[in-house]
Order: sequence, then C-alpha cells, then structure tokens
Amino acid sequence: MQRRVPRLVLAGTNSGCGKTTVTCAVLQSLVRRGLRVGAAKCGPDYIDPMFHSRVIGAKSSNLDSFFFDRDTMRYLLAHNGEECDVTVIEGVMGYYDGLELTSTRASTYETARETESPVVLVVNARGAALSVVAAVQGFLDFAPDNNVQGVILNGCSAMSYGALARELESRLGVRACGYLPRLPECALESRHLGLVTADEVADLREKLRQLAEAAEKTLELDALLEIAHNAPVLDFTPPVLPEKGAPVRIGVARDRAFCFYYEDSLDLLRQLGAELIPFSPLADERLPDGVQGLYLGGGYPELYAAQLEENHALRRQIRDAVHTGMPCIAECGGFMYLTQAIAGRAMVGALPGDCFDTGRLTRFGYITATAREDNLLCRAGEQVPMHEFHHWDTPQPGDAFGAEKPSGKQWRCAYATDTLYAGFPHFHFYAKPVMAQRFLAACRKETL
Repeated sequence: MQRRVPRLVLAGTNSGCGKTTVTCAVLQSLVRRGLRVGAAKCGPDYIDPMFHSRVIGAKSSNLDSFFFDRDTMRYLLAHNGEECDVTVIEGVMGYYDGLELTSTRASTYETARETESPVVLVVNARGAALSVVAAVQGFLDFAPDNNVQGVILNGCSAMSYGALARELESRLGVRACGYLPRLPECALESRHLGLVTADEVADLREKLRQLAEAAEKTLELDALLEIAHNAPVLDFTPPVLPEKGAPVRIGVARDRAFCFYYEDSLDLLRQLGAELIPFSPLADERLPDGVQGLYLGGGYPELYAAQLEENHALRRQIRDAVHTGMPCIAECGGFMYLTQAIAGRAMVGALPGDCFDTGRLTRFGYITATAREDNLLCRAGEQVPMHEFHHWDTPQPGDAFGAEKPSGKQWRCAYATDTLYAGFPHFHFYAKPVMAQRFLAACRKETL
C-alpha cells in the first residue's frame, strides 16, 4: 500500500534543547493558518502528545521503533495522517540517542530513517555563535543517511540569527528554517517524569498564542511546509488485525491521576468492538454502569493519594471487581492504585505491597517481557516489548513476566492471571494486537 503523507521530524541535539516548545509553536502556527495538522511523538512518551493534542484539537500518536516494526510504524503514520495537510513528528532525546549509551536503536534517527521522514534539527543556540554551526556539522557528518534538511535555532536572538543562518547554508548546505527567541513566559514546567501534563499548565492557551505569534515572525513556516511536502510516498504493508467482536463496555480511568494512555492502543480496542467509558477514581463514587472490564492507565496517583484514599466507595467496588474476576489491565500508576497503599495512603488493596518513592528513575527503559505462564494477555513463552518509567516502587512488583533490558539485565515483574495484568511496565496494543483481542474476549467471557 502507498500513501502520500506530508511530514517532517523536529529532532533535537539533546534533551532540554526546546523540542516540545518549538513543536507546539509550529503546530499552533500551522493550525492558525487553517491547515489540518497531525502530530506524533517518537518513543514511548505520554506527556508530549497531550500538548500536541491540546494544540491541534485531535489525538497525537506515538511512533516507536522498539514497539513496532517498520510496516506498523508507517501504517500508523499514514493512518493518523490520512486527512491531514501535514504531520509534525516530535523527536525524543537527542537525534541519535537510542538504547543504552552507544546505540541508535529506538532513536529518533531510526524512526526518521524507517519512515523516510525529512528532519529539521532543533539546536539550542543560547550563549553560542559559530559553535552552533560546528554542532550541526557534527550531526550531519555522524551518519550519511541522517536526512537532516533544515535547522531551527532555539533561544537565538534576532541579531545573531542572520549571520548564523548564512553560515549554516553556505558552509553546510542545510536550510536555515528560522529561530525562536527566548520566551520565559511560555516555559513548560517539569517534574520527575518529564513535563507536567497539559491540563496542569496554567494559562496554556495564552502560552500557545504567544508561541505562535513569535513563530509566525521568526520561523520559516513556508520552508518547513516545503520540506514536509517533499517527503517521499509511504510504502507499507498494513498489520493484520483481529476481527471485530461483539460490543463490550470497558471502564477507563481518566482524570489528572490517570492520564497515560497510547491513543492508538485505545483506538484499536474500539476497532475490535470496545466502547470505552471514562470514569474518575478521584471524583466518581462508583464505576460506570454495565462495564465488563477495567483499564487503569498510568499517571501521577502519588500526587493525588489523599484524594484517592478518601474515595472509599470506589476503592471498595474496584477491589471487589478485581477479586471476583472482572478483567483488568493496570499499568504503572494504575498498578500502584491496586496495591495496599501509596506513601501510607490506603489504595484499592486488591494486590499486596505499599508503594514508596525511590527518589530516582527505577528500572527505567525498554524491556522485552516474557510471560512465564498463560495469562489475560499472553501465552506462556510469548514476548512483548514494554517500557518502564517510574520513580515509585513496591517490595512486591510481581513475578508473572521475566523482564530483560537490551543490556542483558533481568528481573521479574507484574501480576497476571486469566483476568488480570497489573505491573509497572507499559505496553502498546499495536506491538501485539492479539493482546487486545484476548483482553476483550475475557471481558465478553469468550475463550480464545
């Protein structure tokens, strides 16, 4: 199958160079032009797509070369960009930063290469002059198939930009696509798992308006659109998906405490017959009527532990539902919610253990998880690409899966039965669509 998808990747020289700010500025500016804009994020990040979605008024997807093969990535890019004039893909970390310290595997570079997407490099130019050009030359020389076609200088001044742009184009033959000045009033705050979520940013609309106004003056938006429209046609084989089953109602925890979901994963559940019913463990005293399964995603339950504890009725109902065999997926924050306590605050109590803050990222990164026995999602011996990203831990994280990092480090993780998956690792249903089919079949009380 072939699909024309105008697209570009906004990649960074490193984390903290301003990729998300520049991406939001570009997205908002394109929306203000009246274009139909798509957005995606390289890697397993949940938070940046929330900002994209708030800007474009539609979902933002993830393109992850550890989770997906080449065809699946291209399919998701084409599927989500089908009705868009242009799709902007935000990179993760530095352009070449991949697994461990010395690999480009699962990097922005690999995603750009596998999707044949042109790249515009975002460089933090604050406090630098000709060194900016030297840094860009290093990125161009590092890999011959880098596909870097443009550069945006972030934190640059109007006085410096003209001279640096001429040097970039004359010395390196790479297109200068403008700059974004320092805008401290538009800063996006951070916390231990990255940026705070879009819903928590004060005056987000005003910040986006100011970003767009600056971008329209200092970024070469026409150059960015030209680069995107010159992207080659996407050629791919769509994934073979399970057939749609009977309608089934799934309760999905969605509020400020539980907000980490891959939107394409949720869409796949819908495609297979699920009606997703949102509910709030913070505010709702009971589960939605008639739900046949539960999906408790990740997020920041530790920030809302007191409020979650106060909701005695819902905690009791969820505990009873899990204990009586209602199928349930609980990832990371959702898993913590099912344990006995978070920082001494009583939680659902369906699983053992109290959760505590380790003060640092724990078991961070991509893993390959191998099911030790048949369970809700997998059969014994099946492997699933997953990702861990958390500061909090529990003495009893489960042992239903064997986890192995690319470095070879191994441990056991997660609780899993015929009706439950609960653990710190996150997964994406498009990495193994049969898991979505099995989850929904269990909710329907079918046997696969």
